[in-house]
Amino acid sequence: MSEVVYDMRELKRARYAVAAVFAVHGAVTGSFATRVPWIQDHAGLSTGQLGFALAFTALGASVSMPLAGRISHRFGSRAALRGLMALWTLALILPSQAPNLIGLCLAMFTFGATAGMADVAMNALGVEVERGLGKSIMSSLHGMWSAGALIGSAGGTLAAHLGSDARVHHALAAATLTVLGVVACRWVLDLQPTEDEEAPPRFALPPRSALLIGAVGFCAVFAEGASLDWSAVYLQDELGSSAGLAAASTTGFMLTMAVARLVGDAVVNRFGAVRTVRAGGVLAVLGGLLIVVADHPAVAMSGFALLGLGIAVVVPLCFAAAGRSGPNPSQAIAGVATITYTSGLVAPSVIGSLAQATSLMVSFGLVTVLAGGLAAFAGVLRAGDRDRPKVVSPPSAAVPDPRP
Repeated sequence: MSEVVYDMRELKRARYAVAAVFAVHGAVTGSFATRVPWIQDHAGLSTGQLGFALAFTALGASVSMPLAGRISHRFGSRAALRGLMALWTLALILPSQAPNLIGLCLAMFTFGATAGMADVAMNALGVEVERGLGKSIMSSLHGMWSAGALIGSAGGTLAAHLGSDARVHHALAAATLTVLGVVACRWVLDLQPTEDEEAPPRFALPPRSALLIGAVGFCAVFAEGASLDWSAVYLQDELGSSAGLAAASTTGFMLTMAVARLVGDAVVNRFGAVRTVRAGGVLAVLGGLLIVVADHPAVAMSGFALLGLGIAVVVPLCFAAAGRSGPNPSQAIAGVATITYTSGLVAPSVIGSLAQATSLMVSFGLVTVLAGGLAAFAGVLRAGDRDRPKVVSPPSAAVPDPRP
């Protein structure tokens, strides 16, 4: 495999640029999540129908995510990320335009397809920058995603409180985020394939080394996806809160995740990945229990906050562990990304279907059980017998040319 040399200035600039891309990606998710109740009412859907429509997000992502590597190979990482981010930000317009179940299913398929491809591309670049710097940055990058989602959800909370039309809100947000995303992509690493490098396959099964790591990520992202899309609905339907307060629960969930991820690298360096994830699993279970037994909106909001705190750093640590496992780190990272991301997209539909058959309280009981899996199986993140990241690269070092 060929090698590329970066200087520290280039890597630092690329780190800030990809962090901005993560924030823009998160802002789209936050903007959407807080308006799910509006979209449900506008399309006239039951809880089960909403869950069914959200399942098409997972379908779209599953079909499209394997294509991200080929797009990056064809156009280069910078141009590919710029185009995929623009498609993702503009896709925010679609769900609120849907007049019925069929329209929302089509919108969510496109929404998931663009989200998944952009997510794979930006994480691949984030892992490459981390490798070049020789220290952990993935938690803070995902912290920027959460910060962006927090900003997006705060805007959605304000829009919901004012009773604004989500179609207008999402159109304005999409236009703004598209500009920000395209500008940020200007400074990310521009990785180009060598002449003799074959294009990655359109579809490849995750390597065995990624499966157990991906299973841990699955538990965390399931809880995250369920909370993002159903926390506002939970407060409205189960506890009778106002639309503004319900949207604020999503904002609180994202706030705890953002703070935990932004400081997560320092925590992991001190205590190690395994102990950090085990402690997070305990916090997530406590949060899930509060949600299930809540008889007041404040109790449920506290539960969502604890849940966000507990699962915050799991996904970044899964990517880092995947990069240290097996003979092909790039393939392992892609496999973990596919498993964890699909979990987040499947979760809302599973929660909706279970809620239709029982109740949302039972659905979040399932979330609580899966959160317990974090504490039970955190040991698989001790990949390659290296629990903590180590700084090994000098200011200018040779780093491998990845195959995104």
